[in-house]
Amino acid sequence: MPDDAPDAAEAPEGAGAPNPGSTSERRGQADREAITDGSAGEDQEQRDDAQSAEAVEVDAATEPPTEAATDVAGQSTAPADEPEVEPAAEPPPKSTVTVTIDDYPHEARPGQLVIDACEDAGQYVPRFCYHPRMTPVGMCRQCLVEVEGPRGPMMVVSCMTPVADGQVVRTATPEIKRAQEGVLELLLANHPLDCPVCDKGGECPLQDQAFSHGPGESRYLEEKRHFEKPIAISDLVFLDRERCILCDRCTRFADEVAGDPLITFTHRGNETQVLTFPDEPFASYFSGNTVQICPVGALTASPYRFKARPWDLDQVESTCTTCSVGCRIVVQSSRDQLVRYQGVDSDPVNWGWLCDRGRFNFEAVSSDQRLGAPLVRGEGGPAETSWSTALQAAAQLLQAADPAAIAVLGGARGTNEDAYAWA
Repeated sequence: MPDDAPDAAEAPEGAGAPNPGSTSERRGQADREAITDGSAGEDQEQRDDAQSAEAVEVDAATEPPTEAATDVAGQSTAPADEPEVEPAAEPPPKSTVTVTIDDYPHEARPGQLVIDACEDAGQYVPRFCYHPRMTPVGMCRQCLVEVEGPRGPMMVVSCMTPVADGQVVRTATPEIKRAQEGVLELLLANHPLDCPVCDKGGECPLQDQAFSHGPGESRYLEEKRHFEKPIAISDLVFLDRERCILCDRCTRFADEVAGDPLITFTHRGNETQVLTFPDEPFASYFSGNTVQICPVGALTASPYRFKARPWDLDQVESTCTTCSVGCRIVVQSSRDQLVRYQGVDSDPVNWGWLCDRGRFNFEAVSSDQRLGAPLVRGEGGPAETSWSTALQAAAQLLQAADPAAIAVLGGARGTNEDAYAWA
């Protein structure tokens, strides 16, 4: 090729980008660009590594250590075991709480009902439905008291409200008196004036509280409700629905204590009444207790009906002799005749309850079928004789008999003296 021939790599003027130079120059420029790119990559990697290290340090600082840490030399840097701190023991529960009742402080048991605390403090709160041996229901609303609350004094049912430490209770404010008068007026709206002929007269809570907490007069002029009276719901118990105030005592006793809910509420609203199930008598083994706890004489016992007045009775506390349980009773008599047994609330034994056999067996004392003199069997059958003759005849028979043929039967219904004599 001639020397003056144009270079093949040379482009004509004005054709595209300018010529970068010779081949060696292009190689040097490429090397410089590669070095620059490598340095930038290394810087970016270093920045990424630094950010990763910072993230690991943050995670290590926020997460609890799971293993013992080591220093650069490989030695453990875990902290020494610290002694465990036992939690503080809870203080024992208070045995009493302080309640202010009618401006006087009183110590009560935690959880005790306000009505019981008031009675322990000497302040009687009227009541009809409440009974200490049964679940409170707050039916009659007669036991209202005033309790200080965060929004001021408010009326509460004392048989459903437990005491609290620092509680302030008032039982005789003007508002409470008006409320109790209103409750009694409503209860007496349909209650008949049977006091002169009612067996509950003289020991009737409704009668007593009408005098002590009632309004003194009635504004009710309409006709009272009427029912057939009385109904013999069993051989021993009569029911007078006109006198009933729906206190729920008898039905609660049948359900909670006796375990045979044979007497219950029927109908609803102002037609509610106490009855037994249709064509089913009140055949409870403990039916006499409903008569004793009835506050108004709606339930009465046939052996005591029209026999005596409470103020005419002579009474003495004794022990039931029907069985070996030993229930505490009050034996009541009038004109030297037994007329009634009542249960006594005794914690170790019967809590005031009696079975019908123990409550009504006093009739056997004066029964015509009771033996009044010893009998000796003769040719014509048993004949009355004197005690000396009867004991002599028994001794002769025992002496003549073979000892192996003599047996003595004892039982829980015998007295301790009988058991000792047979022993």
